[in-house]
Amino acid sequence: MGRQPCCDKLGVKKGPWTAEEDKKLINFILTNGQCCWRAVPKLAGLRRCGKSCRLRWTNYLRPDLKRGLLSEDEQQLVIDLHARLGNRWSKIAARLPGRTDNEIKNHWNTHIKKKLMKMGIDPVTHEPLNKESKPEKNGITNSPEDNSSTTTPTDSNSTLLDSICNDESLLTSLWLDEPPLVDASWNAATPATEACNNETTLASWEDNIAWLLDCQDFGTQDFGFDCLNDSESNTSKTVA
Repeated sequence: MGRQPCCDKLGVKKGPWTAEEDKKLINFILTNGQCCWRAVPKLAGLRRCGKSCRLRWTNYLRPDLKRGLLSEDEQQLVIDLHARLGNRWSKIAARLPGRTDNEIKNHWNTHIKKKLMKMGIDPVTHEPLNKESKPEKNGITNSPEDNSSTTTPTDSNSTLLDSICNDESLLTSLWLDEPPLVDASWNAATPATEACNNETTLASWEDNIAWLLDCQDFGTQDFGFDCLNDSESNTSKTVA
């Protein structure tokens, strides 16, 4: 079963409170003290809901109620309490005498939250706004140990170069005992080169074919090809 309503809702007045209603409520509370709020409207002679009487007294009519904006000390106390309690305004209001939970909530949303954001502080987590997490690749973050264990070729080359630069004896030997850029033995003539230079120039093309000119008057008989002619003639006779 749900909670029973605070009143019958029949003939109950709604809307702003009048000065006469405020006077009746104040006189009843100061005379009888706070009691069951459901019974207050009938006992005080008010046509109001019990909840409406409680809120009117707590937020507007009680004598210890403070008016005006929160002071600097109160704002700092609200910030500290909000960092620990969150949006539990009733518990925060219990630490600030004379302030209501509704008043503190409204002051937080209209003033304190904007003030924290201008200071670069997240009003929800109370941490700096520019604080960013490390970039992730494929959902995996590299720990410092993994970064120290993995070395790139560039890192290895730079390490080798640093070790060479730091070795004074190696640098001294490189500057003093610098080998010649070209080996002296390359300048000496090789035996093959000398042989090519000592060779006589090749004979011309006409000298090489001079023997063919001496054979231009030769016939087939001079080379023993006359037997071929006899065999061909005998073959032709046989066929005929």
